[in-house]
Amino acid sequence: MDTIEKVVLAYSGGLDTSILVKWLRERYGCEVIAYTADVGQEEELAGLEAKAIKTGASKIYIEDLREEFARDFVFFAIKANAIYEGTYLLGTSIARPLIAKRQIEIAAAEKADSVCHGSTGKGNDQVRFELTYYALAPHIKVIAPWREWTFSSREELIDYAEKHGIDVPVSKAKPYSMDRNLMHISYEGGVLEDPWNEPDESMFRLTRSPEAAPDKPLYLEIDFENGAAARVDGKEMKAHELIGLLNRVAGENGIGRVDIVENRFVGMKSRGVYETPGCTVLHAAHRAIESITMDREVMHLRDSLITRISELIYYGFWYSPEMEALRAFIEQTQVGVTGTVRLKLYKGNTIVVGRKSETSLYKQDFATFDKDAVYNQQDASGFIKLNALRLRIRAMQRGH
Repeated sequence: MDTIEKVVLAYSGGLDTSILVKWLRERYGCEVIAYTADVGQEEELAGLEAKAIKTGASKIYIEDLREEFARDFVFFAIKANAIYEGTYLLGTSIARPLIAKRQIEIAAAEKADSVCHGSTGKGNDQVRFELTYYALAPHIKVIAPWREWTFSSREELIDYAEKHGIDVPVSKAKPYSMDRNLMHISYEGGVLEDPWNEPDESMFRLTRSPEAAPDKPLYLEIDFENGAAARVDGKEMKAHELIGLLNRVAGENGIGRVDIVENRFVGMKSRGVYETPGCTVLHAAHRAIESITMDREVMHLRDSLITRISELIYYGFWYSPEMEALRAFIEQTQVGVTGTVRLKLYKGNTIVVGRKSETSLYKQDFATFDKDAVYNQQDASGFIKLNALRLRIRAMQRGH
């Protein structure tokens, strides 16, 4: 067993990390520094400092990363239209590289020789955390307790917590795992592991059901500047405030629930239920402003990379050289993606009803079906014949 002197623990206050402070001290006899990244968990942060110290941490960092998270990570995912397997908006995935980056920075400042996370040996998060650790600190020691300890179930973790008087936010009767940040809430495990079971309505925290949403639609306008949302209904605000506002109004209108079975990077399928109200609206609005401001071939090239970019985020390769190149490309595609989108939110639906931009490539005098003086329809004959040439030759070769 490696000698561990000082470890920085990614500490959420959830079931796993709640017992980890004590477990690390028992296992390694090391100093434990807890680290909590505030990426929008809200009330989940209450009492963490006292809880961490009580269970044996020498100190705790609670870092407000909400603006960096929204501006540099969430907004990038929106710009790239990154959606994993066509449905998952990557709320958990996109937070991990930021959390892990700051953890490494704290480890360097504290001269810690190790970092630790509470991710299971079956999931994606272990990969996301550790790929970031090694990309930024190639010689760091990594402790992954789920790959070391003798616990084999969440029930055993709960028993350990009860034995040592550690408060945990789950019970054996309601053992599903929840991860919350500014972008979304995810729910996995426990009663959700059977993909036939419909989630209980009481589980959801950010969204109303569409049935319970208002009977009157809500209209709003979102302004974009070079692909990034800047204002809602003319009010300028910070990135994390804008997402928070959209979470509230979209959630009230029943928008943003997703129930999927996804393919984990480690090879198995898993069932996840997600609430992503604000960014569901942002995705629709961003697509709409791109539709009038982005060149066709640039758009199609970017769209051909959506699957690749989504996989890199989902798998944890944010700090890879290929992702660095793709991030630069995406930012270039967003130059000029500026303007306003008008949306109607109604009972789970995000409906684009208008878009305008001073950099618009949409020209009504070219597109109109009415009489115009800028487009000669006879030009289409040669265009079609040239594009049909290889098809005609192929047909002739077949004897037609």
